[in-house]
Amino acid sequence: MRKLTHAEFLGMRRFDALDGLRAFAAVIVVFFHFAGPRAAFLSGWIGVHVFFVVSGFLITTLMLRERDRTGRISLRDFYLRRIFRIMPLYYVVLAATAVTQYRNGQGWKLLRGHLAHYATFLNEYDLAAGTPFLHSWTIGVEQKFYLVWPLALILAGAVALRLRIPVALLGIAVLLVPFSAAWESLAVHYTVLMTGALLALVLHSRRGFALLAPLTHPAVGAVVGAAFVVLHLSVPRLTEALHGQRHTVVVYGVGVALLLPSLLGPGAGRWLLSRRPLVFVGERSYGLYLVQVLAASAVFGMAPKLHHGSPAAGLAVVVVALLAADVLYHRVEQPMIVLGRKLIKRLDARGAAGGPTPPAPEADPAVEERAPAPAAV
Repeated sequence: MRKLTHAEFLGMRRFDALDGLRAFAAVIVVFFHFAGPRAAFLSGWIGVHVFFVVSGFLITTLMLRERDRTGRISLRDFYLRRIFRIMPLYYVVLAATAVTQYRNGQGWKLLRGHLAHYATFLNEYDLAAGTPFLHSWTIGVEQKFYLVWPLALILAGAVALRLRIPVALLGIAVLLVPFSAAWESLAVHYTVLMTGALLALVLHSRRGFALLAPLTHPAVGAVVGAAFVVLHLSVPRLTEALHGQRHTVVVYGVGVALLLPSLLGPGAGRWLLSRRPLVFVGERSYGLYLVQVLAASAVFGMAPKLHHGSPAAGLAVVVVALLAADVLYHRVEQPMIVLGRKLIKRLDARGAAGGPTPPAPEADPAVEERAPAPAAV
């Protein structure tokens, strides 16, 4: 067996192993919320940063490949894809949460005062403890990233393509500057997102890919995978050694970024995380995360004797949330994604009829990003 070539990477139509990685992250996040101290070794709170790295990598790869195909990055198409991929399911679950909490006096009182922030994706600025839908704050973080990063990437490319990687490095450096406590608490998450974006820029470049290509060799990939497992299990000790979560998150984000190339090559990691059950969960991870609180309410309502904060409770919530997420995947998520693609095609057709500008082709399914499953820390 051999390492992956740059041409093979650019020609990859699917990144199934990344769905399997999402499945792992989604499950440990839910266990963090509902499985109690016996699941603490999973360090589920840090699972969101797996999604951040993967999301930064995928959306940047999507834009770079679009630039190669069409000569430009369409902001209109990018934002429309994000809108139809993220917002419909988000608002459906938010509405369901509001309806169920309306019958719960205290829960509705908590939720009502924060709905304006949730409805406008300012979730990360409203972290009142105990609020239903509190876990959605990371969606607010990602929405800001989706808004700003494509603009920065286009501006850098407009000046010179070779400035893209320096711009990403500069962005990470600025995010790591501790301007204030509030800045530090949010900037660390954007740092992880930018780490994934930087990985995409490096791998898209022929020279950059050559630097990381050894990680795609099966033997090296096995070592990287084992090292990542050790890193993940060492998160509690690392957090203590680094005096807090902020620096741990940065180190962990780099670890995830180094893991991703090993999951692209023909190694054991790619084989394991590409198994259909894991891909199934990963494809539904966004819905699974969004409905976890509703699923927990259903689980504890149907089984009041089930011990809160136990592994059995965590597993039950995962199962119920996955069942609900599968329904939402087929009834809301996928239909709205298709509707968004049809709208883009319709707008392209109108543009072609009204002028000489050729229509931009549909997004490359090789890297069409699925909405991430955020988590709370």
